Amino acid sequence: MNRSELVAALSERAGVTRKDADGVLSALADTVGEIVAKGDEKVTIPGFLTFERTLRAARTARNPQTGEPIQIPAGYSVKVSAGTKLKEAAKGK
Repeated sequence: MNRSELVAALSERAGVTRKDADGVLSALADTVGEIVAKGDEKVTIPGFLTFERTLRAARTARNPQTGEPIQIPAGYSVKVSAGTKLKEAAKGK
């Protein structure tokens, strides 16, 4: 399902226009992005998803073409965890 299909499904289920559903989806994405970028708290949608900023340590890797070791600096990543309702839905229950 792509974004336009998701917007159509949301607008139908919520009984709102596609424009309104798209606006809400955009606002959700922007809000989650801003909170995760700050890194001081995680965003939890109970039973569905949790978004959390994590620190990745510096590490040594290998260049696949030459085999030469390269240093990858420390940085940030995003951890997304599925909630119980989403896990149950994935199992088909």
